[in-house]
Order: sequence, then structure tokens, then C-alpha cells
Amino acid sequence: MKFTHIPFLLLAVVSMILATATFIEHTNGHNVAVATIYTSWWMIVLWALTAVTSLVVIVRSRVVRRPAVLLLHLSLVGILAGALVTHLSGVQGIVSLREGESVKTFTNTETRQTEPLPFQLQLTSFSLQTYPGTRSPMDYVSTVDVVEHDTVAATLQISMNNIGKYQSYRFYQSGYDPDLHGTRLMINHDPWGLPITYTAYAMLFVAMFLLLVLPNEGFRRLLSQKATSVLCLVLFTFSDALAAPPALPQPTAARFADLYAYWNGRVCPAQTLAHDFTVKLYGKPTYEGLSAEQVLLGFMLSPTEWTEQPIIKVKPAVARLLGIEGRYASYQDFHAATGYKLEKPLADIRSGEQTDDSRAIIEADEKMNILLMLWGGELIKIYPYRTANGIEWYSQSGSLPKSMPEDKYMFIRKSMDYIGELAWTGDYQQLETVLGKIKAYQQKEAGVLLPDEMSFRAEKLYNTADYTRPLAILLMTLGLLSFFIYLAHWLRGRQLPRWITVVMNTVAAATLSYLLFIIVLRGYVSGHLPLTNGFETMQFMALTCLMIMLFAQRRFLLIMPFGLLLSGLTLLVAMMGESNPQITPLMPVLSSPLLSIHVCVIMVAYSLLAFILLNALTVLILNGSRHKQAIDQLTRMSRILLYPAVFCLAAGIFIGAIWANQSWGRYWGWDPKEVWALITMLVYSIPLHGQSIAWLRQPRWFHLYTALAFLSILMTYFGVNFLLGGMHSYV
Repeated sequence: MKFTHIPFLLLAVVSMILATATFIEHTNGHNVAVATIYTSWWMIVLWALTAVTSLVVIVRSRVVRRPAVLLLHLSLVGILAGALVTHLSGVQGIVSLREGESVKTFTNTETRQTEPLPFQLQLTSFSLQTYPGTRSPMDYVSTVDVVEHDTVAATLQISMNNIGKYQSYRFYQSGYDPDLHGTRLMINHDPWGLPITYTAYAMLFVAMFLLLVLPNEGFRRLLSQKATSVLCLVLFTFSDALAAPPALPQPTAARFADLYAYWNGRVCPAQTLAHDFTVKLYGKPTYEGLSAEQVLLGFMLSPTEWTEQPIIKVKPAVARLLGIEGRYASYQDFHAATGYKLEKPLADIRSGEQTDDSRAIIEADEKMNILLMLWGGELIKIYPYRTANGIEWYSQSGSLPKSMPEDKYMFIRKSMDYIGELAWTGDYQQLETVLGKIKAYQQKEAGVLLPDEMSFRAEKLYNTADYTRPLAILLMTLGLLSFFIYLAHWLRGRQLPRWITVVMNTVAAATLSYLLFIIVLRGYVSGHLPLTNGFETMQFMALTCLMIMLFAQRRFLLIMPFGLLLSGLTLLVAMMGESNPQITPLMPVLSSPLLSIHVCVIMVAYSLLAFILLNALTVLILNGSRHKQAIDQLTRMSRILLYPAVFCLAAGIFIGAIWANQSWGRYWGWDPKEVWALITMLVYSIPLHGQSIAWLRQPRWFHLYTALAFLSILMTYFGVNFLLGGMHSYV
């Protein structure tokens, strides 16, 4: 074995150990994995050996003559050095403060021992900021005095993503007491590791920029040549047709959709509640031509007829338990003369018995509970009432305050019953009048705390503009057809008909405009950039794929069908996850611009690496020397894309580390998704070193490696969420 291969062998060993550790953590707990693997002495030695051998190889290979490459590797060594210094000398802890009280100590989170502070901390005030008209936390703000020698040396305003700093101590808002008169702060004391790490981050970003722009580096040399790429995938779907049950006329149901409702911790159109209700039950926002609000009101006002409808989507395991065929069950299918059919399986699950069917059973039971909440009058909270603590929202059967005036009490208790009577008699005009009175009551009682009219209309528009399923099918079908057409012309050396290019560009531009509109609309409604869950990030990835396709098509012809296929696939994944997940108030810790930058950069990296995957599959399918020119072009394209892909992945990871330090006082918490993102970066960094690894210079081995490497991305994005969990499982 050559000495130049040792660093890469060590990187492979490190990656395998890290991957194994994530599963050990899942089985034995986070603390066990951290203590026995992640921060163990032998793991530190292994990292050190990797860094030292890498530096030796760099010196021996005369990389010192390439300043950008040298700076890149030195920055990575600097990051490891900063992490080591933080591990050896940094201290993390937590302190609890009560208003008016002074504290001189904190609890070390690693040793669980009480340690002294060189000053006193005194909480002067704490406030919990909520989203308007709701009780959902938006931010926690602590005003803390730092006292030295009986004098206030500094006053700190500490909130989520806003650090309090004094001397070499940093304070982070962590939690608060239920009575809102106390706060919990994380403390970080890292006077040496912090500057080393941040300096190394700056070096890394500068080095990656230089490697992309300097003409004598690999990226610019490859960019002067031509490349292309491809993929194939198709999807067929169909749906059943059944007679629809009785429902209110759509204009009448639309008046209900125009009410305000308290749902998922925020005030939104009642249409959103109906949309989420229908999607939860059926998997789609409409049922047999009926709108979501018609479905919700149908279940509420005509339960007998609707309990017979096969509208509840279940998985095969539940279908077998219910004794039905197909994917949809009715409410009545869940019940027999002996009682609730899922009672025994649920009892087994509660007793600790877990099987592959457990999740499906629990999901089906949740759908039953939602229906019971609706019929019990607890689901629809449309009645605001102003109290001393702000606005409270109540349902018809909710526990109303004893101090509520009689007229309001009776209105809340009786108005929905009256609507039911009017629906039964078919007096829809009077029913719409009652709905209008409910909205007038809402506007009078909640006033300016209701969403503004533009936001309200935007959310209603968003609820009706979801075309993810047909769009995904269209893109993948067009991408597949155009791929065969492009490939046939390309391999035979023929010019592609111009009309095909025009059609592909038109479809891509229209889809790009639609996705941009939907993303902006969802962001406007939610009040934050929509990059906080799998559905939103997959939509953004589809947008990114189309942007890359339109930008690079002149240089890489086959990137056009490639982009359509990949964007269609990502939209399909978004649709399959949670369909269109509910818009909720943003968690306070996620209210940072670094989050959006972190996710955007990571998704760009994933998009580029997905293009490389499809290139690899094409090369592996092509056979023999007949396609040598095509294989060479695809290889050059993959090598070109690999530079920005790996650099974006690295930048995204370290931007995430900066965000973590801003939010929690530590760069790295050894969360499974953090670990797998690091593994992915290490795995994809190896093909950049083709000069040191001879077999990676061969196109087939290079593409076989990149195809297998994509498994690490699948594990990072999907496997961690479904298998390992962790703090990042919300994305």
C-alpha cells in the first residue's frame, strides 16, 4: 500500500465507525455513543492520525505550490484542532434564574457538578412572546444583569438565536418556568476553541471559493470541456370512482371555509382545518368531487351517511385486521358487534409489543380519534373570547369560562346546532346568514389579532393550488420520453429537433414559475421561509433541479430530460411523505436566517449529487467501446458537478454548525443526521482526489463509486428520519 493511500483508508475507517455509532446510539442511547465512540480517546487519536497523514501527503505531493488546495486542507485540520481544544478546555452548563434572585454557580452538563461563576447573574425580567392571537411561543426573552463587586457590569438581552456575551462566557436561552417568572440559560465557556474554529471556517469558505474560480484548478479546467447526463423513471396512478354522499352546496360550504379557526397553534381560515382534516383521512384534499369543507361539514352534519363512505385510507396491515379489500375503509368498517376492531392490537402495542404493523395501526386509530373529536364538538375551535390573558379560542363543547356573558355563552353553545337544523331542512340561505354572524362575532371579539385580509386570502389560495401529484407525473413522463429521444439522437450524432427543446424549456419554465409561486405563497402564509420539513425541502430541491437545468442546458444537452426527471422524482417524494403537511408556527429555535441558508445550500448539494448519480447510472448502462465518447462526456460532467456539490455540502454542514453554536452553544452534538451528513461529505470528498487514487481515474469505477455513494445521501435524508430519529428528524 502506498503511503498516499493511508489518509483515504483512515477516512473510510472513520466513516464506517461513525455509521455504526449512529445505530449504537439508537439502541443504547445518545450518551453511551458519545462517551464510548464519538469522544473516546481512540477516536480522537484516529482523527489525529487522519489529519497528520493528510498533511504529510500534502507536503510530499508538493500541494504547497497550490495555495487554494493547501488552504482547504489546512482549514479542515484547523476545524479538527478547534474541536479538540473545545473538547479539552471548553465548559458547558446550565443555570436556572428566578426574577430578583442572584446566582453565582451553574451545573456542568457533562459532570453534573456545580461549578462557580466569576460573577453573579440576576434575572430582572422574563417575557414569553407568542404569535398574534395564539398561545404558540414565538420567542423567549430574558433580561439578565451581570454583577461584579456589587455593581452591574452589563445587562444582557438573551433570546432564541440571540446570544448574551460577557467576557469569554456566552449565554443561550434554553427554557423557562411555567409561571413565567424564571428562566433557564445554557452557558458556554470556550475562550480558545471558538476563535480557532471560526478562523478555520473562514479559511474553508475562502479556499472553496478560490478552487471554483482559479483557472489552474481542476474545476475550471474541466469546465472548459463539454459534458452531458440522464435517468429513467415512470409512474402510473389511477383512482376509484364512487357515488358521493349528501353534502352542502359548495357556495354554502365556502362560507364556512371563510371563517377563522384556531388550528395547529395558530389562527387560519377554516378552509385550512377542513383541508388538513380531509387529507388526514383520505390522503387528498377532495373526495369524489367534493371540496374539503364539504367533506368536513358532511361528517359533522350528516354523520350517518358519511360513516358508510370508504374515505379512510389505511395500510394493508390494517385492511387485513378490518377484513376489507383495497386501501380505503369506512368508519363502520372499524366496528363490529363485538366492538372496536383495533382494540386488541392497540392494547398489545400499549403493553410494549411492537411489530412492523404498529405504526399503521396507530395511524388508523388517530383517524378514528379525529372523527370522534369532530362529532364531540371539540375539533372546530371557531369562537374567540377575550380574557385577561389574551384571546382564547373555544369549540362548541369546550369548557367555557364562568365569567362569560350569557349571550356569548348561548351563541357558542347553540349556533352550530342551529346550523345543523338549517342544513337538515335545506334552508341554505339562512344557514349562510348564521355563518356570517359567526364571522362578525369573530371579527368583533378578536379584532386586530386576526390575520390580515391579504394573508387570509393567500392561505385560501394556497389551499386550492396544490397540484403536486399531477405535476410530478407529468415531469417524470416527459423526462422519460425526452431522455430516449435525446439519447437516440446523441448516440447517432444527430441534431435534436428544435421543437423538442422548445417544449422542454417551456415545461421547465412553467413548472419553475409555479413552484416559485407556491413556495413564496407558503412562506408568506407561514411567516418564515418554507424550509423546515421534508415536504418543503423536497419542493425546494425540485425548484433547484429546474434552475440548474435551465442554467446549464447550453453546455450539457442531456441535462434537460435529466432535470425534468429529477424534479418530478423529488416532487413525488414530497407528495409521498406527508402529502402537504400542515403550516404551523415556527419553533423559536428555527427562527434564524442561518436555517434557511443552511437548508438551501444543502439542497443545492443534494441536487447536484443526484445529477451525478443519474450520470453514473447512464454510464453503467452503456456498454463497450462503442460509447466511449459518450462515457467520457458524462464522466467530465460528473467531475465538474462534483466540485460545487461537495463544496456546497461542506458549506451547508458548517453553516449548520454556526447556527447550532448560535442556538445551543455548541457546534456539534453528534446527532444522527449531523453524523451522516459528515459521512456523506467524507464519502464524496474521496473522488476529488483522483490524482492520488488511480482506480478513480477510470470512468466505470468512478461512476460505480458515485452511484454507491448516493446511498449515504438517502440514509442522511430519509434513513435517519425513519430509522434513527434525533433533533433533525423534523427536516
